Amino acid sequence: MKRAFLVVVAVAAILGLSALVTDAAPTYIGAEKCKMCHKVQYDSWAQTKHAKATESAKASKEWKFEAACLTCHATNKDEAMAGVQCEACHGAGSDYKTLSVMKDVAKAKAAGLVIPTQATCDGCHDGKEHHKKQAFTREVHAHKAPAK
Repeated sequence: MKRAFLVVVAVAAILGLSALVTDAAPTYIGAEKCKMCHKVQYDSWAQTKHAKATESAKASKEWKFEAACLTCHATNKDEAMAGVQCEACHGAGSDYKTLSVMKDVAKAKAAGLVIPTQATCDGCHDGKEHHKKQAFTREVHAHKAPAK
């Protein structure tokens, strides 16, 4: 009887811990990992102002750089993920990064992939102070191979 109780308690503990693990918030994986499958998109992004956003904010003589700037000028709101990387617009990739998920857009969206819209851009490009409004267009965000 005592042994059966211990087994039930152990199973409940394992199930409880696994629920905590599966409920963990998605984490950022970084553009270098995205590049493994999305090289053309990565190479295109690397040439943009978004890729250099942290660097340009820190170098600005017009605006005083402070930690609050990283909200828009870095992916994870700190310098560990400098620049506006893929996940700043597409959401933290830990749950949708696998090939089996990424091959299916519906699965990827269900796992957290964000398809950016104008509202995504407006999160930073709100027209206040130096946050110039930007129109979200397919041409600007197409991530085509850079011209040679």
